[in-house]
Amino acid sequence: MTHQRDRIHEYIATHPGEHFNALTRRLDLAPGQVQYHLRKLQNQERVVNLPLYGRTHYYTPEYDAWERGAIAVLRRETARDILFCVLEQGTSSPNAVTESLGIARGTLEWHLDHLTEQNLIEKHRDVNNHVTLVAAERTETARLLEEISPSLSDRMIDRFTRLVDNLLADGS
Repeated sequence: MTHQRDRIHEYIATHPGEHFNALTRRLDLAPGQVQYHLRKLQNQERVVNLPLYGRTHYYTPEYDAWERGAIAVLRRETARDILFCVLEQGTSSPNAVTESLGIARGTLEWHLDHLTEQNLIEKHRDVNNHVTLVAAERTETARLLEEISPSLSDRMIDRFTRLVDNLLADGS
């Protein structure tokens, strides 16, 4: 195996769910070089990928399908913050989460779509059709949250979105 392939594999092992562009930036390698080595690693079944929400995320094979999807979503800072909020507050209303985090309702809903699709949060409706949010798979989710953190670029995109949300809210 080559030195670069070992570097890529080691990075993926220590940063599960990292996406392709982050791999090229963090390892300071050309995209073609990363593609070549990822293909070799996948052929050797040392790396698996998951295309999700416009990005391809990479993992070592010990992660199951649920963990891969959950990690991909939790790499986004705002999604993590939403989940932390629901875990901390228990059953929560969407308004309580938006107020607590200072995000727009549309931003919350965008992330909730992904969090519910990956079975990290459940939306419950009462007889009056009011929505409450409940953390799903609490123990497993807590374990994954300890294991990963969003990349700098993901944090910057999330913070920019929050800034725009706040500017738009102040201007209305």
